[in-house]
Amino acid sequence: MIKRRRRVKQTTSLHERLIAFAHEAREKASSLPAGREKQDLLKKAGQADTAAHLNEWISSPRSQPPK
Repeated sequence: MIKRRRRVKQTTSLHERLIAFAHEAREKASSLPAGREKQDLLKKAGQADTAAHLNEWISSPRSQPPK
């Protein structure tokens, strides 16, 4: 039996999805009491922000090789 990969066409950019994830994680964390789960959500939100900024930086026209 051959497994086929599920192909998903993304309708939003990676940057937008990362920012949305960070925002949702922060909202959820704000409703939680202090503890491990809240810290984990805030850490993931920070990582998503960092990934969004890195993605934006890498895809900027200034970082493209000269032609």
